[in-house]
Amino acid sequence: MSIQIIALVMFLSMAMLLISGRYIFVAVGSIGAIFAIALWGTGGIDMAFFSAYSFMKWYVLLAIPPFIFMGLILSKSGVADDLYDMIHKWFGGIAGGLAMGTIGISAMIAAMVGEATCGTVTAGLIAMPAMLKRKYNKLMVTGVVQAGGALGFLIPPSVVFIIYGIIARVSIGHLFLAGAIPGVLLAVMYVIYIGIRCRRNPSMGPPLPVEERVNWKGKLVSLKSGIAPILLIFIVLGLLFMGVTTVMESAAVGAVGAIVCAAIHRKLSWSVVKIAMAETLRVSCLFLWILVAALLFSSVYDGLGAVKILEPLFLSLGNPVLVLVMMQASFIAMGTFLDDTAMLLIVAPLYIPIVATLGYDLVWYGVLYVITCEMAYLTPPFGYTLFIMRGIVPKGITMGDIYRSVIPFVIIQGVCLALVFAFPQIALWLPNLIMGR
Repeated sequence: MSIQIIALVMFLSMAMLLISGRYIFVAVGSIGAIFAIALWGTGGIDMAFFSAYSFMKWYVLLAIPPFIFMGLILSKSGVADDLYDMIHKWFGGIAGGLAMGTIGISAMIAAMVGEATCGTVTAGLIAMPAMLKRKYNKLMVTGVVQAGGALGFLIPPSVVFIIYGIIARVSIGHLFLAGAIPGVLLAVMYVIYIGIRCRRNPSMGPPLPVEERVNWKGKLVSLKSGIAPILLIFIVLGLLFMGVTTVMESAAVGAVGAIVCAAIHRKLSWSVVKIAMAETLRVSCLFLWILVAALLFSSVYDGLGAVKILEPLFLSLGNPVLVLVMMQASFIAMGTFLDDTAMLLIVAPLYIPIVATLGYDLVWYGVLYVITCEMAYLTPPFGYTLFIMRGIVPKGITMGDIYRSVIPFVIIQGVCLALVFAFPQIALWLPNLIMGR
């Protein structure tokens, strides 16, 4: 059997298992193990063992649990709830203000949590009822919640960036910096769209009635809800970017700081810590199993020499820009039925070496990948956020409504992707400035 056919069978087998709903690490790891043994016998088992062993010694992995714990403490303790109350008091008086504020708070939660699911659920449970109560259009409400939650992919400290950095072997600190400006840019684009849409059609997002608005004193008092968590974000990322701490040390500072924030807000309890610790253990183990399975699959793929065979096929296109466009198009297509990690595991062994061969910056390419992950998170039929929303929306909002609500925000994400693609310095300027790349 030729190498091309073996590689194709591997990918198709893995894709079928993923589509069937199996855990990612089960689908990827089992296919890798089966083909390793079938191709090399007991030598295949040795290859899997040494790949996993060398990977588990990489100290950067220690940063994942503390970052997850930080986000869970801030979420479970209710600190994020206070942030929503603050933003409603400041921006509720303008058309679309609550929706704009939800985007802003989602960006803050993204910077505290490092992933997208928590932000989507938090916004869905807190901001969505507030907007619906004030007669916001249901399509605007569900679209804003989903788009805001997806910012967790791009705004540092993003767990997706950590996984990409581990697989691509690039600096996670550089990736965090590279995602900051595109993340803020995307959030600003959302806010501009909401403002224009609600100004042209006030029924999409009517302002708060005059009697529900607070004066300047009330607004200033509400700021105390955001001081501690926002300060924590700046400390964690600032220490990392200034070179004072490593990624692992910054994660530890964030974990301790989250406990301090919850205590300052008088919302720290043993039950909150216990829940956060249990969930951190579960999510961290899941991430590590996924990464070990990915290494096994990649080792088999590399052992076949498939990259050396497929690389000339891409390079034969002659135009490096066309190659990258095709790669991003494939990500967008896969995003309709796969999640971010599955996409990376399927194509990383092929795409990353080709991008490096073409001479492109892998940090910049990581930002392109993560923006595409955001699109995958929202796009039907299998975007994760669509099913999360289905579980928390009230009666009267159908799955069709949820699907339609994300269309303008996916278009905005596509525009942001095109801008970063056309102007790499949007992503690379900050890491070049701070870390002298």
